[in-house]
Amino acid sequence: MHWRTLALSLLGLSSFIATSAAPLPTSNGVITIDGDHFVRDGKPYQILSGAIHYARVPRADWRDRLEKARAMGLNTIETYVFWNLHEPAPGVFDFSGQLDVAAFVRLAQEEGLNVILRPGPYVCAEWEAGGLPAWLFSDPTLKVRTTDPRFLAAAGRYLDRVGQELSPLQASHGGPIVAVQIENEYGSYGHDRAYMRAIQQALVHAGFGSSLFYTSDGAEMLANDALPGVLAAINFGPGNARGEFAKLNKFRPTGPRMVGEYWDGWFDAWGNKEHVHTDAAQQAKELDWMLAQGYSVNLYMFEGGTSFGFMNGANFQTGSNDHYSPQTTSYDYDAPLDEAGRPTKKFFLFRDVLKKYSPGPLPPLPVPQRFAAIPAFTLDESASLWSNLPLAIHSDHPLPMEELSKAKNGKDQAYGYILYRTHFTEKRAVRSELKLTKLHDYAAVYVNQKRVGMIDHRLGEDSLSLPLDAGRNTLDLLVENTGRVNYGPHLQDGQSGITKSVQLGGEEITGWEIFSLPMISPKSVGGFSRKPVDGPAFHRGHFTLATTVNSFLDTSKLGKGFVWVNGHNLGRTWSIGPEHSLYLPAAWLHAGENEVVIFDYTTLSPQTTLRGVTEPVWSGKAAH
Repeated sequence: MHWRTLALSLLGLSSFIATSAAPLPTSNGVITIDGDHFVRDGKPYQILSGAIHYARVPRADWRDRLEKARAMGLNTIETYVFWNLHEPAPGVFDFSGQLDVAAFVRLAQEEGLNVILRPGPYVCAEWEAGGLPAWLFSDPTLKVRTTDPRFLAAAGRYLDRVGQELSPLQASHGGPIVAVQIENEYGSYGHDRAYMRAIQQALVHAGFGSSLFYTSDGAEMLANDALPGVLAAINFGPGNARGEFAKLNKFRPTGPRMVGEYWDGWFDAWGNKEHVHTDAAQQAKELDWMLAQGYSVNLYMFEGGTSFGFMNGANFQTGSNDHYSPQTTSYDYDAPLDEAGRPTKKFFLFRDVLKKYSPGPLPPLPVPQRFAAIPAFTLDESASLWSNLPLAIHSDHPLPMEELSKAKNGKDQAYGYILYRTHFTEKRAVRSELKLTKLHDYAAVYVNQKRVGMIDHRLGEDSLSLPLDAGRNTLDLLVENTGRVNYGPHLQDGQSGITKSVQLGGEEITGWEIFSLPMISPKSVGGFSRKPVDGPAFHRGHFTLATTVNSFLDTSKLGKGFVWVNGHNLGRTWSIGPEHSLYLPAAWLHAGENEVVIFDYTTLSPQTTLRGVTEPVWSGKAAH
């Protein structure tokens, strides 16, 4: 079937769903359903799963994390697949290196683990746009997560390509993939069963029809997205198990009971007072209760890891205090393994529970990885952003990143920064109100290259009183995409930059130079010198190692920006906290000299020093 016609070919799906629920042979490790329990090799089977996202853990450390999953007593690993990473441009796919999800799945099998696959197309995950690629938002009329034929065509193409990589690794073919999720928590977004059936059909077309399909959502949302004949799993946080399962029992009296996501921690957002901590002892007791009932459980997360680069998502809180809330680079999640893969108190409490449900003794933990401090080093070279601008794109009106190709010589942009520049003349010095309509997400405002303020979407800001000199003025608006919304109705509003207009004194400004700054690599940065630089700039330093170690780069002396180490984008920095360090994996370092390049909005003190520490730095917690 051609995907351009998918949205128009939903007839007959009800008979397909009924057929797909028929029992499969219990061979090659396939997990099937018999009454109220799972069956494998003719025996009742309990899924003991934990989530690890391959993209949030350096590839060199995948096996280490999987070995620790087995050592804690898990028999299954769950992972999302991230559309925006694998299809960065329409029809251009990447499953290499860090993105070789098939290699991750094969490693899981080598470690004796099943795999639960959650390919989306939407994944939430506190990930940039919930995994939806930025190019989908180049046409604001395209409706994501709907039966819009354009969305289904794109999603079908992506899922077909995922199928090429992963459908041969299903349990029915001797691989470890035992279950595949249809979409993700769709009932929390909409209630279009035709859409859910279309995604199921897309997964079948991609080759996943021999796996156990399931949906996953909050128990109160099941009526919106659970499909007849398809396993319905539920998601909830600690303290809610009995109540949530009671709701599931009422909605669907028969079938296995499974937690698709048991939230054993939570994520951090920029501006929070401190890092999230949850009650490990209470969670261990609740986990024990669920397993004693014979329920299957997926811990979300087993290890959170890191949203490297610009891949953190954002929430848009609703209620009496609506506001945009971007998440931190760290996705530690207060999980059983910390961000850097080290077992926590929660790991051992959960292990004590899980070993009661293991058919045999648990394997030992692997040899601990090495962590060490990195002595202080100086950022002794700087290069101004103003001297590193690319060729300008000219447009009458400001354009969002995703629509730059609409201007002459423009090329669409997905992530990073974008600079909007205009010039005008004032007869005398004045103050005038600057208003940005639909800013996404953070703008530093400069007049004649002097910073005069900032406008922050997170704080609900959209305007600033602007001081202007007599004569010619240059207005620069340096905008950062701090993370597209990954959950809720604002998911559709995925454009970044200045997405509508700029007004000064109540009149719209036209005639813009636009500079695309995707910040892909430090190799394009030039003009470094040892002279101090005011304003937005790149700063470079070096440190030397005798051998590679894991560490955390202490960023508490930085303002707002991001960090490259040896060309790897470690993630964002922001002085508002709560995160004041970035995980620095040994896999991305090498013996000898290592290069650090940071970008910062703020003017840094001359000869600013950084260092590596063995523990993450959070607001209210000193580095050591």
